[in-house]
Amino acid sequence: MLEVNKIIRFSYGSEIEYQRLASQAAEIWGEWNQEIASMAGERVEELPGVLQRGERMVWNKCGFLRMAVGSEFPDIELDTLRNMEKEGIRDTQFRSDDDIDVERASKSGWGHKLDACRRQERFGVHKAVLDSSAGFTVAYKACAWAQYLARKAGVEFILHPTKGKVTNIDTTATEKPIVQTADGVTHEADLVVVAGGGWTAGLLPEADGLIETTAGSVATIQLPKERLDLWERFSPENFPVITWGFSEGKDAYSFPRDENGVIKIGFRKTKWTNYGDVAGKRISVPRAVQSKETDIPAPALEGIKEYISLNLPELVELGLSSTFLCWYTDSIDNSFVVDFVPNRSGVAICTGGSGHGFKFLPILGREVVKILEGKGDQTVYGQMWKWRTSTATKRNGLEEGEEGPRVLEKQKMASREDWVF
Repeated sequence: MLEVNKIIRFSYGSEIEYQRLASQAAEIWGEWNQEIASMAGERVEELPGVLQRGERMVWNKCGFLRMAVGSEFPDIELDTLRNMEKEGIRDTQFRSDDDIDVERASKSGWGHKLDACRRQERFGVHKAVLDSSAGFTVAYKACAWAQYLARKAGVEFILHPTKGKVTNIDTTATEKPIVQTADGVTHEADLVVVAGGGWTAGLLPEADGLIETTAGSVATIQLPKERLDLWERFSPENFPVITWGFSEGKDAYSFPRDENGVIKIGFRKTKWTNYGDVAGKRISVPRAVQSKETDIPAPALEGIKEYISLNLPELVELGLSSTFLCWYTDSIDNSFVVDFVPNRSGVAICTGGSGHGFKFLPILGREVVKILEGKGDQTVYGQMWKWRTSTATKRNGLEEGEEGPRVLEKQKMASREDWVF
């Protein structure tokens, strides 16, 4: 399943370092949009194929509505607003329960997105904050553009099912790391940076316990082209990215429709694991390498259906179009892990996006290079992202291991028959 889009947000509660990094990344996202637009004429054939047709942008500032379930804001929301105030960007935020903010939103053209789900009208309560500076990135187009820029800079990609598939990183035979690929060829390197997403722990088993491969649950709804009313209502111009109850146990989110009429809805309350044998250890690995599973666990489907029924009732009659698992790499504290791997000469790790990392695509390399150059101790992010351990009782679920309740093999998987509302 082609991953369609990812949220770009700046709301991080008390974690102002991530708020600042996201804001800096947004500037580059904007520059990328402008550069792509400038090539849309005579230079259009230089663009990656997915950007030669359709909408030529990699991010859309459609707004981000953070909805509470009940009548009170969670602490993280209040912390976010305080940090927005501290950074001088509080004017980009609109509280649904603040008359001044509501008036500002109306005058600045954001009023129609402040209660996009009409919760006040239907339930008599609506606690939310609309961030007018946030939105979503078109993930597959952003990846294509980043690859285009890297090739221009001289990066060589080996995107081949065997020649480009790393099976082992050996640091015992020589002073330099030896990378082995699925075609049986070995490659000696001065430095190996493992940025393998959900496959990272499989290549570096010693990282197990610091990071864990997990899956979020996703469903899509296809809007019929003849339903112009729905195309208009759920367009990015009229509908924001939405999260619902992320501090109250609902953990659901949705996007406006994309250019093909697809609406993506996600569930992240439970982060599923999938254990396999790796180098003599039992480690969570993406299920995609084992099967073509497109079903999601029944509790996740019910959470998605609840979100749609309560907040997007116009879509109930259409039903779901697909479901799939979206694999992430979580760390013990939801922060990146970027550092040299202990006892592995010439090997570094770059992972731990924990479901919020994609927004940093344009700027993450800036900080990674500092760390790889040995300057990590001199930067705030180098300190935040260093290789670490924890003795805490709760470590973002990593303390559960294979005996925990989130293992996919223990779940009842929902079938197409369960899609019915």
